[in-house]
Amino acid sequence: MNTDVMFSSKTDLWPTPQSFYDDLNAEFSFTLDPCATEDNAKCANFFTKETDGLAQDWTPHTVFMNPPYGREIADWIRKAYEESRKGATVVCLVPARTDTRWFHDYVYGKADEIRFVKGRLKFGDATNSAPFPSMVIVYKAKSGE
Repeated sequence: MNTDVMFSSKTDLWPTPQSFYDDLNAEFSFTLDPCATEDNAKCANFFTKETDGLAQDWTPHTVFMNPPYGREIADWIRKAYEESRKGATVVCLVPARTDTRWFHDYVYGKADEIRFVKGRLKFGDATNSAPFPSMVIVYKAKSGE
C-alpha cells in the first residue's frame, strides 16, 4: 500500500485494521458493509461505490460502517442514524471529529454509544499510525421512531 497517498488528502479511504474489526465483529456479528470495495469488504453482504450504499436499505442488518473520510462523511453518518431508526444496528468507525456539524447533528446525544479509541489506529497495512484519533459510534436498532 502506498502510505504516501493513504496519509494525504489524495484518498478518503482508510481500510479498517483487521484485528480491530474482528474484535467488534465478535461483539456485534456484522452482516453488512455498506462502504466497501471488492478488495476490502468485511462482510459477505456489501455495497460498493457503484452500488451506492447511501441509496440502499440497510435493514434488518447489523452494519459495520467505515465510510469515506472526505466531505461526504456527513451523508454517511446521517444515513447510519436514519437506518438505525428503521431497524438496523449500525456501528461506525470514523475520525473523532467532535467539532464538526455531523458530530453535533447525528452523534452527540443521538448515538447509543460513543467509544473513543485509545491511541491512533494503523489502517490497512500501514506502518504508521493515522494522523487523527478515531471513535466508534453505535446506533442500536430502533424500529418505528
